[in-house]
Amino acid sequence: MSKKLNIGLFGFGVVGQGLYDIIRTKNLNLEIVKIAIKDATKKRSLPSHLFTTDRDELLNNPEINTIVELINDTEAAFEIVSRALSSGKNVVSASKKMIALHLEELIELQHKYGTSLLYEGSVCGSIPIIRNLEEYYDNELLHSVSGIFNGSSNYILSKGFNEGLSYEMALQQAQDLGFAETDPTSDVGGFDAKYKLVIAAAHAYGVIVKPDDVFNIGIQNLGSHDLQYAREKNLKIKLVPVAKELDNEHVALFVLPKFVNEKEFLYNVEYEYNGVIVQAAFADQQFFFGKGAGGHPTGSAVLSDIAALRYGYQYEYKKAKARGGLNFTNNIELNIYLRYDNESLVEALDFISIHERYYSGDYKFIIGRINLQSLVGNQELIARCGAFVAFADQLAGIDLATIAVTEEAAAL
Repeated sequence: MSKKLNIGLFGFGVVGQGLYDIIRTKNLNLEIVKIAIKDATKKRSLPSHLFTTDRDELLNNPEINTIVELINDTEAAFEIVSRALSSGKNVVSASKKMIALHLEELIELQHKYGTSLLYEGSVCGSIPIIRNLEEYYDNELLHSVSGIFNGSSNYILSKGFNEGLSYEMALQQAQDLGFAETDPTSDVGGFDAKYKLVIAAAHAYGVIVKPDDVFNIGIQNLGSHDLQYAREKNLKIKLVPVAKELDNEHVALFVLPKFVNEKEFLYNVEYEYNGVIVQAAFADQQFFFGKGAGGHPTGSAVLSDIAALRYGYQYEYKKAKARGGLNFTNNIELNIYLRYDNESLVEALDFISIHERYYSGDYKFIIGRINLQSLVGNQELIARCGAFVAFADQLAGIDLATIAVTEEAAAL
């Protein structure tokens, strides 16, 4: 028999309403007892007695044994989730930034109080990647986990490549449709994808990395020359987070635009869809595809976690326990495409080698090999110069599998 869940729900926005829509079509031995909201004056589709602006009505209610947290405020979300776990309540959350920033503390709270925090909905919407990394691949050697983790940026790239829209027009359409926020920095700057990557890496490799230590650069400097160059090479540009095991001791994480060819799974992942590629030693390459955002797709992932709690499921963080030797590093070499105006940027980046260099009027680019640490150290300069950087293994004839830790990092 499954345990009955009495749920306290924080947030009734797009995902909260999507979750409620799904729940009412099912008979799952659960009940939403109370819903905490921010704006008491907003008209709701449910009876008013279900709503409150007082979080303590949920957190201090002994009848509520499960908290579902679906709000946008990162620090408020952490307070809610940590209080719930500490008081013996299990939690489901979709707050990727909060989880990525506080993952180590959240794991400690679960171990200390014997409670469970599940967060499938925080990474790639409807795609069940976390539980697969935790369970299906628990004894598998994973060479890499990568993909398209952000639907907003992918929508903009698809509009630009497939329909010829400028970055500004594509962004405006994404905002009009609700795919991108008024301030789109988190999406187009690669921050959202980075938070999801940090969470996925914890289950893929057992490493907990601070988001600030992970390099991310986005698509906000994408220009028409870059799209035209990709078309001429029969490539597309996608924003791709990568977690890559380099050897028995090192793992690298980064988020960069990437040139992809028609033979790659990500080539056909368009608009608001997400795709995750797991490259495994024994299972080989596997691909997960689905909607990465939206009330019903994300709500379905949240409901899957809620349903799992009825049977006492919790993450065991198996790889963190089994393999304590992996260290995160930015000391790796990558092949990149750099479209630039300022020659001083090229000097500052200190390319190890240059594969191709091109000048023509207002369009200049370099394809070459560089240490990721050089990109990290010059990130502000890249932004100020309005340069566009992309992972260019396809252009240099190099495959992702060949990325290796540098000799200096290997000696650490």
